Amino acid sequence: MSHENFAVLADLKVFVVEDESLVLMNLEDMLAELGCRLIGPALRLDQAQGMLEAAAGADIAVLDVNIGGHVIFPFAEQLKARGVPLVLATGYGRDGLPEAWREVTVLSKPYGFHDLAQALLTAKGLA
Repeated sequence: MSHENFAVLADLKVFVVEDESLVLMNLEDMLAELGCRLIGPALRLDQAQGMLEAAAGADIAVLDVNIGGHVIFPFAEQLKARGVPLVLATGYGRDGLPEAWREVTVLSKPYGFHDLAQALLTAKGLA
């Protein structure tokens, strides 16, 4: 799949919560390559919570499931309630998520450019 197929993602405002710096840098690079606008990122849950209003204005959120040993679900629920589409990044796959979260778009770690782009398209209902 070529980059042209992802042009619809350009200017998408993406809120990111990720606590692993190397993963975050890679994610930031991929989002920039897609033409997305980064909101955040938050590296800790308390930081994410403090950015809730900015995050609620995002077109989509990419959330690491495990942030510093804490699960992202209470924060994710707040975004979901505000209508922000979610992508959950996890090394455990869909089966590693609680039942209530298995319908959310999952981005399995480690992921690459096309995996991220496809997850964004899916979460936005554009796939």
